[in-house]
Amino acid sequence: MCNRYHPLAYCLLGCGLLLSACDNDGLDVLDIEVPAGYELSAGTSTVFLSSSVAYDSEAPWVSGDYLTRFVRGDRLYDDVRTSTNGLGGGLGPVYAGYSCGSCHRNAGRTRPGVWSDNGSGAYGFSAMLIYITRKNGAFFRDYGRVLHDQAIYGVKPEGKLKVDWQFEQFEFPDGEPYELAYPKYTITDWYAEEISPDDLFCSVRVPLRHVGMGQIMSLDRTEIERLAAKSNYPEWGISGRCNYISERGVTCLGVSGNKAQHADLTVELGFSSDMGVTNSRYPEEICEGQIQINQGSMMGLSYDQLDISTEDMENVDLYMQSLGVPARRNVNDPEVKRGETMFFKAGCHLCHVTTLHTRPRGSTLLAGTQLPWLGNQTIHPYSDFLLHDMGSEIMGVGLNDNYVSGLARGNEWRTTPLWGIGLQEKVNGHTYFLHDGRARNFVEAIMWHGGEGEASKNVFRKMPREDRAALVKFLQSL
Repeated sequence: MCNRYHPLAYCLLGCGLLLSACDNDGLDVLDIEVPAGYELSAGTSTVFLSSSVAYDSEAPWVSGDYLTRFVRGDRLYDDVRTSTNGLGGGLGPVYAGYSCGSCHRNAGRTRPGVWSDNGSGAYGFSAMLIYITRKNGAFFRDYGRVLHDQAIYGVKPEGKLKVDWQFEQFEFPDGEPYELAYPKYTITDWYAEEISPDDLFCSVRVPLRHVGMGQIMSLDRTEIERLAAKSNYPEWGISGRCNYISERGVTCLGVSGNKAQHADLTVELGFSSDMGVTNSRYPEEICEGQIQINQGSMMGLSYDQLDISTEDMENVDLYMQSLGVPARRNVNDPEVKRGETMFFKAGCHLCHVTTLHTRPRGSTLLAGTQLPWLGNQTIHPYSDFLLHDMGSEIMGVGLNDNYVSGLARGNEWRTTPLWGIGLQEKVNGHTYFLHDGRARNFVEAIMWHGGEGEASKNVFRKMPREDRAALVKFLQSL
C-alpha cells in the first residue's frame, strides 16, 4: 500500500479528496471522493449556457459603460475587415484571418482547414497560423515567424500550406480499435525564393478557445510559480515548469498561448500579424520590405496611417476578458461522476489542475482600464498553466514541433485549460483538438499524450472500455 500524498494533494484534501493505493505498475492511483462545487467554473463570471453562444456571452457583472464597450469590442472582434483604409479597413496586404471571429467563431475554434481543405486550399480560408523557422531556430528574412497564406485581391500570398495525413491503427488491451492521424506539412507557391525543406521547420496552430481569458489574465502568478516548485511527481514522470518571456521590455511569467509564450492576450499582435492591421504597438506593415507593399501601393493603398486605434483595441481586449465561462453540466449524472473519478485515478489532475485563484485586483487592460470584478475569484480551469514535455515518440514524432517559444522547447506545451471544452462541438461544429487539430476526438487527444503524459495515458489505456467512455463523458461535461 502506498500511503503518501502528492504535494498538490494538500490543497485538495480540504475539499474532501481521498488518496489510496498503488496500482500494479507502482503508480499512486487516486481513489477519489470528488468534491462538489466545481460546476461554478469561474466564480462570478460563470454563465449557465450550453448553446452555440456559450463562449460568446458577457459575464453577469458586465453592465453600464462596460457593457457598451463590450458590445463595441464584440463588433470589432467579428467585423470583416477590408483592404481599404479607414473604418473597418486596413486588412493585409497579406494576412491569416480577416477578423478575429474568422478564426475564433463564436469566440471558439473555427473548423481548421488542415482537415476540410488539407491545408490552405485553393481559394478557401484556412483558420490557422503557419509558423516557420530555419532548423537552427532563426527566422527567414523574407517571411518572418508566420507564413501568411491569404492576401487581398491583386496581391500574392506568401505561400500555401499542404497537409498530407498519415494514419496508423492501434488497439486498446481489450481489443477496441482506435486510430491516430499525423500531419505532414509542405509549403507550396512561395511568393519569393523557395525555401528548401531541408532547412525548414513548420508548425501549424489552429485557433484556441477564447474561454476564461479574463481569468487567465488575472491569475495569481505566485500560485503558478508555487505549482511549478511542487509539480514534480517522479513516479508519474511529471515535472512542470514556468515559461518566462520578455514583452514590452519586461521579463514576466507567460500564461497564454499554446506554449505560455505570452503574458497578455496579444490583441495588438493579433491585429498586426494575423490581419495585417497596423496599430500603435506595431505601426509597420507585416510585409514591410516585401513586394506585397509595392503591389498594394499600385492598387492605391496608403501605408502612412494606423489602421486601428488603441481605444478600439482596448475594447476588444475588454470584450475578450469580460466573456463568461460556461458552467459544468450534468454534474450529478452517475456516468459523469464515474468519469471524474477516472480522471483523477489516471492522474490527469496533476497537470490539469482543477482549482486556482485570481489575484485581488483582477486584471488591467492594454490601455490601463481595470477589471476588479475578476479579482479574488476561485476558478476551475483544469490547467496548471505550466510547460510539460509531451513527448516525441508517438508515430515517430509525437507532439514535438521543433518550435521554440521563450523557454519552451519544441516538445513542451502549456497544459490546455479544459473549461468549456465539452461545448466545442456545439459552438463550432467539430471536435478537432490539440495545437494543430490532429486529434479528431477526445480519445485521440488523450492517446497523443507522451512524455510527461505517458503514465496517465497508460492508465487510461488499461481501463475497461466502460471507464474510458465515462472519462470522455466527464470531459464532455466541462
